[in-house]
Amino acid sequence: MNKRRRRVADAALKLFVEKGFQQTSIQDIIEHANISKGTFYNYFSNKNDCIAEILEGLRYDASQIRMEMQVGKDETDRTILVDQISILTHLNKERNLNTIFESILHSNEVELKKMVMHHRIHELEWLARRFVDVYGEKVRQFGFELSILFYGMMHYILFTIKITNSAQSIDRIVEVLLTYLEAIIPIMVEKGSTLIDPSSLHFLEARIDRKVLTLDELIDLAKNIEKEVIFTTDQQDLYDTIVSELQRDRIRKSVLQPLIKPFQQTFVQTEIEAQVNTFTNFLWYYLRMH
Repeated sequence: MNKRRRRVADAALKLFVEKGFQQTSIQDIIEHANISKGTFYNYFSNKNDCIAEILEGLRYDASQIRMEMQVGKDETDRTILVDQISILTHLNKERNLNTIFESILHSNEVELKKMVMHHRIHELEWLARRFVDVYGEKVRQFGFELSILFYGMMHYILFTIKITNSAQSIDRIVEVLLTYLEAIIPIMVEKGSTLIDPSSLHFLEARIDRKVLTLDELIDLAKNIEKEVIFTTDQQDLYDTIVSELQRDRIRKSVLQPLIKPFQQTFVQTEIEAQVNTFTNFLWYYLRMH
């Protein structure tokens, strides 16, 4: 990472914490970092770029420390996972980032919201992968949901501890919450179902970016499904009707919308369930936006 750029971002972070993002001007950052205006604009085009650099620096530091923790160790070691999860919370606390993140998410700053949400999705994806490392392949399809459950519990535990001025170490909180998840995992595996499908991650990323697939891209997704499996009669009838409707000059929402859920449900507990869910999620979103 560029050390001088990082130093300016660190100076901006201190001001964002002290004064608030909106109340901090670029001139404030220039003076606090003791740089020229030209130097600032050589690194950043605006304050949003400073936030991007702060988030990138946080991910970089966390990833470096996490890798160091794991070098030469067993990737299934649960104690390493506890330490790896804890480090991001420690870094957030040291740099007072949670206050900034919350204020951004409650602001009208669309681009900044995207940055923070992508940062959180990155952490969900990392944790989902580590859950597979530690608990085995049996949790792969549940990894995304387990990550959400963990950070949901973590968020409100930390919130409650803060407002009640309680004393609990981060490591202990992570340890206990993992124990709770470990009690849930056998139930999830036995039931074989989730509240949040793994394909929802791709849809969530698209919603954050306000990405709407083109009609051609939607049809390509549908055709990829057809290549992957031999349809039953019901699946073929629903598929043909959906695709033919998408290829009309004027798509009839009243015809398409009632077909989406039945089509999706015919692939429950099949090998391409996630792929079908991705297609139907994007199809719903496309119809809403047009």
